[in-house]
Amino acid sequence: MERLAGKIILLSGAGRAFVAFAAGVIAGLAQAPFDFPLAAFIAFPILVWLLDGAVAAPERRGARRLAPAFGIGWLFGFGYFLNGLWWTGNALLVEADLFAWALPLAVVGLPALLAIFYALACALAKLAWSNDIGRICALAVAFACAEWLRAVLFTGFPWNAIGYAAMPVPLAMQSSVVLGFTGMNALAVFVFALPALLAGRVHLKLGLVLGVALVVLHLGYGAARLALAAPEEGDTIAVRIIQPSILQSQKWDMAERDRIFEAHLDLTRRPVENGAPRPDIILWPETSVPFLFGDRPDALAALGDTIGEGQRLLAGIVRAEERSAGATAYYNSIVVIDESGEIVDAFDKVHLVPFGEYLPFQDVLSRFGLRQLAQNIGGFSAGTRRRPLDLGNGMGGLPFICYEVIFPGIAPRGETDARLIVNVTNDAWFGNTPGPYQHFRQAQLRAVETGLPLVRAANNGISAAVDGYGRLIDGLALDAVGVLDVEVPLVRADGLILPIPGRLAGWIVVFVLVGGAIVGHRASRAT
Repeated sequence: MERLAGKIILLSGAGRAFVAFAAGVIAGLAQAPFDFPLAAFIAFPILVWLLDGAVAAPERRGARRLAPAFGIGWLFGFGYFLNGLWWTGNALLVEADLFAWALPLAVVGLPALLAIFYALACALAKLAWSNDIGRICALAVAFACAEWLRAVLFTGFPWNAIGYAAMPVPLAMQSSVVLGFTGMNALAVFVFALPALLAGRVHLKLGLVLGVALVVLHLGYGAARLALAAPEEGDTIAVRIIQPSILQSQKWDMAERDRIFEAHLDLTRRPVENGAPRPDIILWPETSVPFLFGDRPDALAALGDTIGEGQRLLAGIVRAEERSAGATAYYNSIVVIDESGEIVDAFDKVHLVPFGEYLPFQDVLSRFGLRQLAQNIGGFSAGTRRRPLDLGNGMGGLPFICYEVIFPGIAPRGETDARLIVNVTNDAWFGNTPGPYQHFRQAQLRAVETGLPLVRAANNGISAAVDGYGRLIDGLALDAVGVLDVEVPLVRADGLILPIPGRLAGWIVVFVLVGGAIVGHRASRAT
């Protein structure tokens, strides 16, 4: 191992750049749908050794001394995000005549921009670099801060955070309740990078003990929490989830609209099978209604004829609102419709997708020919606040439309009286790629964080019901057409939780690692 580490440390030029990029690509294999955490145990030690050799020329001063580390971090991040996000380009091919020119911006440009966060992380870590376990602490702290920044800056985009690589299954997801997003990112990088200590032998035993202890605690806590989970007794809600798998190219085709609407109605009318209970609520995907209700009052009448007594249907729609001077605002919304065909509640998407649903700095960027993907309606306006939807019988469902569900801390535990999370999405933009699998994984983690069960309707998948521990109750495969009748237990997962919020505990972990980095750096300078 020392020989391998030595070769990596001494790399230069194109060879060094290629290894950094390749390490990032390897790290991406730890995320869904590959779910191969061992890849991260290979990639991060390589990154540590590359940073060991990232030494600036003696004449460089100030920030310029960090340039080699910045470059290594950028190449690592570029490989990581290129592997994990190449599928975003698929959305531009839906209307290739309008957006194919922007394919390089999505496939290469987005990873290149996101890689800057990892470049900054490596440069920051290099400030407290040492020759022992202290440098592992420094790298973990720096990546935790970078992932936090990635989640909040420029409206945020925390897709495929490093910590998710340590949570491929519900057994390994439970620690996020204790440590939160930041703590999981910090400890994941710390553990993934520990094999770098095999070269040099400094603090090897300490690293081995800490690594094994953290993995055992991580999985042991998950096993204990799942074993002590409250029995799924008490209140339940019967849900029918509709997955029509409509091609994105047909979604807003005028000639297809009646057929698409009728396809949703036909699935809704299907009789329940295998003794399943009659649905209390029926869930359609995002933008499932292919026209404005104002243009088609007959559609609400058809829904009233389809929805049974006491049932409520939740459907993703585009909602129009007239403003002054004849302007119209459009919202990506969920509406609740009762048995009489009346809209009894609604929610407008709060966190819109930049360049997908709206164009940032529109007045400026539109002059250069840039436009958002949602061209049919000229882009969406954002809703003002999130609140539970009225599902009937005094029950609330906390709504999240599409990628709103990827943001950690969206519904702090105990701060909502909702009984479940409702997520509607349309991942048909991305086809049969890793995107829908990664999206579903992050929705699972939101259920674990909040302790609330989640029901999810996706146009082409992955539609599913998940309990408050992230365990799959039932689901439909990607691109399947059908209905999912499931009885969801309304049991909040509250067992084995620390008395302090996970966010605070996560930052405590970061500060402990900061202490380890400082001690290691001082000891290294003293020798």
